[in-house]
Amino acid sequence: MSDDLMQLRYAIVGAGMMGVEHIHALKSLPATEVVALCDPHAPSIDAAVAALGSTGRAPTAPQVYDSVDLLVAAGGFDVAVVATPNYTHRDVVAPLLQHGAHLLIEKPLCITTQQCRELITLEETTARDGRVVWTGLEYRYMAPTMRLLEHARSGVLGNLRMLAIREHRFPFLVKVGDWNRFSRNTGGTLVEKCCHFFDLMRLVLADEPVRVFASGAQDVNHLDERYDGEQPDILDNAFVIVDFKRGARASLDLCMFAEATRNEQEISLVGDLGKAEALVTESVVRLGLRKDGWFQTREEAVTASDVPEAVQRHGSHHGSSWREHVAMQRAIRDGTPAAVTLHDGFMSVAMGEAAHRSIDLGRQVALSEVLG
Repeated sequence: MSDDLMQLRYAIVGAGMMGVEHIHALKSLPATEVVALCDPHAPSIDAAVAALGSTGRAPTAPQVYDSVDLLVAAGGFDVAVVATPNYTHRDVVAPLLQHGAHLLIEKPLCITTQQCRELITLEETTARDGRVVWTGLEYRYMAPTMRLLEHARSGVLGNLRMLAIREHRFPFLVKVGDWNRFSRNTGGTLVEKCCHFFDLMRLVLADEPVRVFASGAQDVNHLDERYDGEQPDILDNAFVIVDFKRGARASLDLCMFAEATRNEQEISLVGDLGKAEALVTESVVRLGLRKDGWFQTREEAVTASDVPEAVQRHGSHHGSSWREHVAMQRAIRDGTPAAVTLHDGFMSVAMGEAAHRSIDLGRQVALSEVLG
């Protein structure tokens, strides 16, 4: 790697689980330094400092702040990564946009479409030449998903008609202050967890959604938990069907009490010429073409050989956060637009919001009802 790479100084805003994952990714990138940490929760700051020092070489001690206003006033950073609780994004991101640094905002962009609109408007009014503002939808960068996307774009599958995404996984993890136990803080499960999958639907099908029909409930998880006497209200399973403008349709099968499984995610894409499927935990991609006959597929193991060993040891999200940072840094240094925009973040939230509305109303919901 060239010694004359533009040095990028990072501030991590929100030093919890995802903040630490970003630190592990950034430590493995050249000409990159984490210079500031911002979080009011002292144990989270301690964990982030420990992650920064885990390479065995003594990094420059980062500056520590307990509010984004103090961070912005001090300055001294080029890029900010926002990994705070979902419900804080609107108020945390606004001063960072005013500051003018490059931004990576973890998913979901906000917890409502209205808040997303407000941030998009603010980004437009504070825009600076060359500034990159990126929504953190790192599932785009999982290796099997990337290979499936290559098949989708190559034309080998023909006209794409059906996309089915299954996520069978473990329950929501414990977060600081248990904020993720309530839909008012997360936007609801289909925003908080599933914005990734709604984003993949738009990306793979290269089309826009027009209507959503969903069925879901909280049937198993968190029913015996109480926080200040209040029971969590987050869905733990759902089916969602999405119709797209050009006639393709996509489905999501979510279950968050299905950790007794082999693959956390299974993605199946079918066109009129064939089918491709990606198995994320096993890192396998299968491709079958109708011209080859019934039940004939080619199977490929998709490795994470591009991801540094230190990032692989950390293990989170199969190296996709590291790939996301590689792509974002390329955009910053080359002066090109973000590959994952605030509009992408907005649409992924809008689809989740429409799905929740469909469950509440017991009918299909047009995206126009949410988008206005």
